[in-house]
Amino acid sequence: MLTYPPLPALPRVSLLIAMRNEAKYIANCVQSVLQQDYPADHLEIYVLDGNSADASWQIVEQLFLGRSNCFLLPNPGVTQSAGWNLGIRLCRGDIIGIVSAHSKLAPDYVSIAVETLRRTGADLVGGPARAHGESQIARAIAVATSTAFGVGGARFHYTKREEAVDTVFMGVCRREMYQQIGGFDEEMVRDQDDELSYRLLARGGRIVCNPAIRSTYYNRATLRSLWRQYFQYGFWKVRVLQKHPRQMRLRHFVPPLFAASLIVSATLSLLSPVGGFSFTFILSAYFAANLTASAWAASRHGWSYLPLLIIVYIVLHLSYGLGFLAGLVKFANRWREQR
Repeated sequence: MLTYPPLPALPRVSLLIAMRNEAKYIANCVQSVLQQDYPADHLEIYVLDGNSADASWQIVEQLFLGRSNCFLLPNPGVTQSAGWNLGIRLCRGDIIGIVSAHSKLAPDYVSIAVETLRRTGADLVGGPARAHGESQIARAIAVATSTAFGVGGARFHYTKREEAVDTVFMGVCRREMYQQIGGFDEEMVRDQDDELSYRLLARGGRIVCNPAIRSTYYNRATLRSLWRQYFQYGFWKVRVLQKHPRQMRLRHFVPPLFAASLIVSATLSLLSPVGGFSFTFILSAYFAANLTASAWAASRHGWSYLPLLIIVYIVLHLSYGLGFLAGLVKFANRWREQR
């Protein structure tokens, strides 16, 4: 179990944004942080830039002009993990919050996060990842990634009640939490928040998702970028598995088992009618489940999304599954060193 000293009556809060080539989203993100109803003299903002090649740096620089509590710094390590760790070392907050450059915070985000942290006694708190898309396909992606069929039992994507979860979107915690379990694992290009959450749970920590901690997450806008994102999630989840096998859940293995069964049955279908039957059965069962889930989601968000949802679910499941299988191959020699 982790232990902490009492919080001050009005704790200082540090928000850390790691960005790289986020010119499209960073202004909305930073402006939402600057518009928090939390006392400005107890709130500081760090933006850590990982070698952006677009106008991200210039946009933040203009927004930070004349503000003594705002810091724009280069992130030599480039990745989010490296940027957040740099911010953790430099910031002065009693409470530290990680912010995605693709997000926009509600004005009371910090206030409610601090209240939730204090009231629940949790080690890490956050709100649901409320996805938002600006085009038809992006909105379909937002719908799909907010359903159980799309993201399994990752309840922080869609929960509507305060509850304990195994990981959370944009965690807020006491500074001492990082001091006791360490910062983000800089090996992890993706899934770094999952890895940290599992390390916290292994120490007896508790993570709480409160829907009142509101933010908007601007999700990927194309199938290609979604494929790349979820392939990487699956790929790096293998390292999470190797580091924290006891924290893995059944939902993490369903997509790779699906992808592997397709590959194996398709290969066997070239050699035997039984293989062909297996391949057809697996595909039929999947498309039945996909169509049912897509129809359910479309009935709530608009029937025009139905054909897009079917495709988005396929991309989510296959990209994650194939990424996981690729990770098993890539990191095959790492099992021994984790023992």
